[in-house]
Amino acid sequence: MYNPIFEKEKFKREVTNNVKTLFRKTVDEATPQQLFQAVSYAVKEVIIDDWIATQKAYKEQDPKIVYYMSMEFLMGRALGNNLINMTAYKEVAEALDEMGIDLNAVENEEPDAALGNGGLGRLAACFLDSLATLGYAAYGCGIRYRYGMFKQKIEDGYQVETPDNWLKNGNPFELRRPEYAKEVRFGGNIRVEYDEEGKTHFVQEHYESVRAVPYDMPIVGYNNHMVNTLRIWDAEPIVDFQLDEFDRGDYHKAVEQENLAKNIVEVLYPNDNHYAGKELRLKQQYFFISASIQQALSKYKMTHDDIHKLPEKVTFQMNDTHPTVAVAELMRILLDEEGLGWNEAWEITTHTCAYTNHTIMAEALEKWPIDLFSRLLPRVYQIIQEIDRRFVEQIRSQYPGDEGKVKRMAILMDGQVKMAHLAIVAGYSVNGVAALHTEILKKQELRDFYEMMPSKFNNKTNGITQRRFLLHGNPLLADWVTEKLGTKDWATDLSLMSGLRKWADDEEALKEFMSIKYKNKERLAQYILEHNGIEIDPRSIFDVQVKRLHEYKRQLLNILHVMYLYNQIKEHPEKSFYPRTFIFGAKASAGYIRAKQIIKLINSVADVVNNDRSINGKLKVVFIEDYRVSNAELLFAGADVSEQISTASKEASGTGNMKFMLNGAPTLGTMDGANVEIVQEVGIENAFIFGLSSDEVISFEQHGGYNPVDIYNSDHEIRRVVDQLVDGTYGYGNREMYRDLYNSLLNTKSSSRADMYFILKDFRAYAEAQEKVEAAYRDRGRWAKMALLNTASCGKFSSDRTIEEYVKDIWHLDKLTVEV
Repeated sequence: MYNPIFEKEKFKREVTNNVKTLFRKTVDEATPQQLFQAVSYAVKEVIIDDWIATQKAYKEQDPKIVYYMSMEFLMGRALGNNLINMTAYKEVAEALDEMGIDLNAVENEEPDAALGNGGLGRLAACFLDSLATLGYAAYGCGIRYRYGMFKQKIEDGYQVETPDNWLKNGNPFELRRPEYAKEVRFGGNIRVEYDEEGKTHFVQEHYESVRAVPYDMPIVGYNNHMVNTLRIWDAEPIVDFQLDEFDRGDYHKAVEQENLAKNIVEVLYPNDNHYAGKELRLKQQYFFISASIQQALSKYKMTHDDIHKLPEKVTFQMNDTHPTVAVAELMRILLDEEGLGWNEAWEITTHTCAYTNHTIMAEALEKWPIDLFSRLLPRVYQIIQEIDRRFVEQIRSQYPGDEGKVKRMAILMDGQVKMAHLAIVAGYSVNGVAALHTEILKKQELRDFYEMMPSKFNNKTNGITQRRFLLHGNPLLADWVTEKLGTKDWATDLSLMSGLRKWADDEEALKEFMSIKYKNKERLAQYILEHNGIEIDPRSIFDVQVKRLHEYKRQLLNILHVMYLYNQIKEHPEKSFYPRTFIFGAKASAGYIRAKQIIKLINSVADVVNNDRSINGKLKVVFIEDYRVSNAELLFAGADVSEQISTASKEASGTGNMKFMLNGAPTLGTMDGANVEIVQEVGIENAFIFGLSSDEVISFEQHGGYNPVDIYNSDHEIRRVVDQLVDGTYGYGNREMYRDLYNSLLNTKSSSRADMYFILKDFRAYAEAQEKVEAAYRDRGRWAKMALLNTASCGKFSSDRTIEEYVKDIWHLDKLTVEV
């Protein structure tokens, strides 16, 4: 398919043959799902050749390999992305069209591989895409969850979680690799033995174990024949059901084995607000980490004799705190299986493991109860005890008498295992994911660690892959960019986008740019009509906020402002008001009650506003059900305004902000996360910035001085909006439906601080910024220039740039060339 002369007839024959051999049907008889499978297997055939060639290059060139460890990989659909990266999308679409098959319809048959929750998992997916495209040897390591992130249904305005059975029809792109299965052990006790030389050996007994079986998914590089691997682990019982088990009365033991395996990989992020959920989550983490490290060491030892040189050929990047048990597991294998001494093992581990921190919020840095951890992972816990003992000794010798530091920095403290501390102590690199985020880590959350080991800390601002989010997600704009730049090289070098700046004052170019935006808005409006039954006007301002539902992301601020606008329109019907469509998309974690109330509120406001004929369609509110990668592509392409309104200092980076920018939507946001760098690139005059700074937020949090009741009492328009939460306006007469949201803004009945995320404090500034949005949008020439300059300024925010920085500063990988 990389062949400049695409063998169209051969491809059509393969699709026809696949339909026949897989389903005993002709193309005309095949269902859309069967056509998807047949097309995917035809594409996979080409990928496999390159996959084999890539593995051959690994063997011959012996490159250093990064193992990117992540609990989440939010891959989205594979077929379209693979075709884009094989530079065969248009040719395949044409070939299928000649067979009477619509490639778009075929793509829609593929379930999103929702093995992730939000930004963290999507970032991991972008990184794998960039690693393959740039020619670096890499494995993604994760879990093959039977059920991905839940499918969200909205029933009566409420979020209802339904299972996402993404594997129901099989995954045509994956390969099961039982020959690489590994055993992973839990529980039991540790017996100490001494050999003739008096050397100590630790033996785990009376444990339960599962078999980790890898499934490999191809990660296709762009136009370079490189195919890396996402290796996700499935769990199987070590003991299968066998007849003699029944005869011996061991039926229950066999069932337990079966259930242990089944539970580990059943679901992404079990609800962990109870003990059993916590235990399962820790099991999941250790399960995929142990299997991945065992496999990485086996692979290394096949071609290398000296385990001491492991860091020259292997690096483990821990994506947030979830995989940080890797530190202790690598130590366990080096000590107990390779027979190394502590200092040798520690030297290897501390040059092999690196840690990415993804959160400023202390409560999101994982901590495990010691009783749970030590019972489930007894040997790993012993090793962490020793790491902690030695580290505490180090703190005391460096800061004599400062027991406060010991308390703040120890790995084991207050009955908990602090995983971020383990990662920082053992990692050779600790990075944040946006410049502001990294500075806050150094000055606030991780200050003690930064003071003690400053050289470990560095920043790697996140990025996104332009191949999925422009080439695939917005083909009209992609073609226009290629035409204007005179090259398609921007697909692998996004800095070339700056070449679009010269068109920023060209009336004809701006008209073309806005015409493409309008077509994408029509496409999005069609999707909303089909899925929500709501008719929206593509000429209105499409104001979009799509991301996980969390209080710090402040979807509540957005919807309270919509309520405020509705009041304004009702009270001043004579006022000129530019029509607005507010579009939300968000999933709330199943156990996160307040987030789910906010979803209900958004839908209640939509109900009232969308059915009020007296406002003549000036305001519409849409909640996109089941927000995911595939519909995100439509939303980014069709948005006019990018809502990035988190409380300053809370969002580590954000990557949705970059996807909107790439697609020509100016940012309406706070100076938080990567917004700061977006504004630096595009200029503050081409964004709408409002609200408290991160320093102001941190100051209020540490020293007080903010009382939301003062704003409630002094601003009657804000008071009216807040009161509407409890006067039945949006509660269908029920005054108590949103009482908790009301309380969260004004008192401490349901939270430790009133208005913890400064929603009322920032409300006026937000409303004023929204007025500026409207004024700018009315000036069509000015808006078109702003929109175009956002696309032209997005070069920094490619994940290709991010990965090159990881390679240069942290991983030190070699480029691989794949010969076919």
